[in-house]
Amino acid sequence: MNRRNFLTCAALLGGSAVASDCSSLQPTNKRPERKKQTPSRELQTEVVIIGGGLGGCAAALACCRNGMRVIMTEETDWIGGQVSQQGVPPDEHQWIETHGAPQSYRDFRNRVRDYYRRNYPMTNDARTRQNLNPGDGSVSRICHEPRVAVSVLTEMLAPYVSSGALLILTDYRIENAEVNGDRVCSVQVRNIHTGDPIVLIGNTFVDATECGDLLPLTGTEYVTGTESKNDTGELHAPEKADPKNLQAFTVCFAMDYQPEKDHVRDPPKGYNFWKKYVPTLTPAWPGRLLDLSYSTLQPRKVEFDPSGKNLEGLFNLWNYRRIIHRKNFVEGNYVGDITIVNWPQNDFLLGNLIDVPKKVFDENIEKAKQLSHALFYWLQTEAPRLDGGAGWRGLRLRGDIMGTHDGMAKYPYIRESRRIRAKFTVLEEHVGTENRILVAGEEKGKQAADFYDSIGIGFYAIDLHPSTGGINYINIPSLPFQIPLGALLPIRMNNLLPANKNIGTTHITNGCYRLHPVEWSIGEAVGQLIAFAQKANVPFRAVRERPELLSDFQQMLHRQGIETKWDR
Repeated sequence: MNRRNFLTCAALLGGSAVASDCSSLQPTNKRPERKKQTPSRELQTEVVIIGGGLGGCAAALACCRNGMRVIMTEETDWIGGQVSQQGVPPDEHQWIETHGAPQSYRDFRNRVRDYYRRNYPMTNDARTRQNLNPGDGSVSRICHEPRVAVSVLTEMLAPYVSSGALLILTDYRIENAEVNGDRVCSVQVRNIHTGDPIVLIGNTFVDATECGDLLPLTGTEYVTGTESKNDTGELHAPEKADPKNLQAFTVCFAMDYQPEKDHVRDPPKGYNFWKKYVPTLTPAWPGRLLDLSYSTLQPRKVEFDPSGKNLEGLFNLWNYRRIIHRKNFVEGNYVGDITIVNWPQNDFLLGNLIDVPKKVFDENIEKAKQLSHALFYWLQTEAPRLDGGAGWRGLRLRGDIMGTHDGMAKYPYIRESRRIRAKFTVLEEHVGTENRILVAGEEKGKQAADFYDSIGIGFYAIDLHPSTGGINYINIPSLPFQIPLGALLPIRMNNLLPANKNIGTTHITNGCYRLHPVEWSIGEAVGQLIAFAQKANVPFRAVRERPELLSDFQQMLHRQGIETKWDR
């Protein structure tokens, strides 16, 4: 069938889509009538991306840059994923300003800085600072507001939206999929406000959701939770596998401090429970969850002071994820700083969001919000102060910063997703320092495994938060690593690719492959892979299996700003 015979939403997409191998995919005016209670619109394109987080946005940019037509959906009304809707400033490695991430990711970061310079009343010192950090938060070199991330990503995608190459559907949740053998033919998404369904037809489908939601709907093989030592041979894997043992998720929130005001209201729902709650973890948590003492690798005492001052060597939680530092702006514009709370104290340990009924999913998010509201109230009323007092009554929730009425983030911060069963799985022996030495020897253990099919690089410690299976923090030293193409290829499905935390890692290696620049790197590589495979007219797997194709693809990556090896 000639591709020009496909009926598309021309006004939205500006052209036609490429024909698919799915036998069920027929011209719109000849499709068999669907038996649905609500009639569905149908949109057709080349690439369908489900999920508008960093991986989804990077995949869309790469596809469109290389001449592909794309529809990208997003469950909330904000694109950006963990950096926006989830309210998590970028977690990055120390070389990020110059290398260790795609050029497009560094372009995003520089655009964030330029956005502040263009639009905010900054001090001369801040405006001229090359590596401006709007919040001067200690967790990142570029702590900034979620809304700014949304604006910058929207700006980066705008030319492709304008030309008709890209259609972004916000407030649409994936509902089901139509599959023919080893190929996805279409997916149905539904507007969360109106209930209107849309069927999206394409050649390639990208799962860029936060939880890997497309995998069960398409029958794509996947794993969850913890693998056993027998499964993977990993040094720090447990003896017994536990698919339900996942890292805690967190509902983040933003707050500022008005010292002359009293913003305390009635205690939030569930406050008495959370005030007394003691996590049951191994190794043991040192006491109550709502405290300034908590356990990472060992019990740790921190302080909290919303004045933002340095506390004589003590770690001030206020400064950790601060996204606005008032001293970077002309005096009088900010009464105080603005910070985001994503701390050990609001990690939710009492339930999962993966492979649970929708009712349980919603209930666990609501309980996690109650925990975050409880933590905020505790900070207002009971948090111990260095001056001997208790609480900071001038603390104020900033729902306007998070784009919500209740002050909480639009979506929970997801640390661990469903993971595809991949052609290649990254193990601790490939990236973990100790395990690497045991496998490769002392000398070779000084660098991560060298993957012949590398399509990107990244670095972060293997950082595992407390889990729903009762395991406390695990932090394993790692080495600057590569991202293998084999980890992006499902073992069976032919036209579905992952672009988030759902690649072929284990529970352990997910801990270093889940952060902002790596997710972007995955999405960028996926977008370029789709364009390369279409131009070469080969399946995705052939790009990895045929050396001449792999070499050509890696050269394409290099030309478009992706590093595939670290400079040792």
